[in-house]
Amino acid sequence: MKILCLHGAGTSAAIFKSQTAAFRSKLGPEYTFEFLDGPFPGTPAPGIPELYHQQNTNTNTNTKKLATYIWWPQPTVPEIRAAHQRLQAHLTANGPYDALCCFSQGCSLAFSFLLYHLRSSKTPSMSSQPLPFQAVVFICGGVPFPVLEDLGVRVSARAHAINSQTVTVLRQKAQHLAHLAAHLDEIRPGVGLWDYGDDKLLLHDPSSSSRGKMPDETDVFGIDFTRDVPQDLRIDIPTVHVYGAKDPRWPSSMQLAYFCKEENRVMYDHGGGHDIPRSSQVSETIAGFFRELSNSLK
Repeated sequence: MKILCLHGAGTSAAIFKSQTAAFRSKLGPEYTFEFLDGPFPGTPAPGIPELYHQQNTNTNTNTKKLATYIWWPQPTVPEIRAAHQRLQAHLTANGPYDALCCFSQGCSLAFSFLLYHLRSSKTPSMSSQPLPFQAVVFICGGVPFPVLEDLGVRVSARAHAINSQTVTVLRQKAQHLAHLAAHLDEIRPGVGLWDYGDDKLLLHDPSSSSRGKMPDETDVFGIDFTRDVPQDLRIDIPTVHVYGAKDPRWPSSMQLAYFCKEENRVMYDHGGGHDIPRSSQVSETIAGFFRELSNSLK
């Protein structure tokens, strides 16, 4: 099984390779993971410099700037469409791939690529190449609203407000995590990293008693999937949705999942936040999803 991996904003192919090492180690050599850097330099995501400090190869005292990337500078339709062209060029030159594995902004890239492909494939006046992969694993994914609106999805003012709030809360949480990464003595035994800070800022209930409860499709954080989403924008290839109940962007992960047909999607709450936990249990579960995808695609 050949998988192309798309990192999150402010990280890199090398960092995503490290972030996924735990679950990849559970898979055999028949699973090949390739990692691609975004085309634009980007400010490192909070905590990344502390966790992925690079020593200068020439001296033991100096450090070189950590290389981190983004897929687009601004989430506008022209810039996202340009990212699609670059992704298509890589897929054509280096594929075929069986699946994509994405995190955060990488999910937005893969998701929006799929939506435009769906629209072009179902519009007689537009030509479309066959989809260059058969499945996607979305980890802490989200949806870019400019793309939805460009494709005729009604995005309510409430959905926009929720999106802005969750982005703000994630930045606050991430800054706190960056502080902890630089001050390890402040980490308390038995307290998860995403348990620091004020959970009252979250727009959903992250408690264990609420896990597994899915939003009603008439109101997925401001989007009515029975009324506001055109039927030709339902993703019908196999998808896996890995997310954390403590992730401030959980509402956006749910919106992405609802664009994927229920009969072809798998949902998994890893229990953390906007990250990929490396515990043995989580790693084995995610590895199991790749095994299931491999079997289903044969």
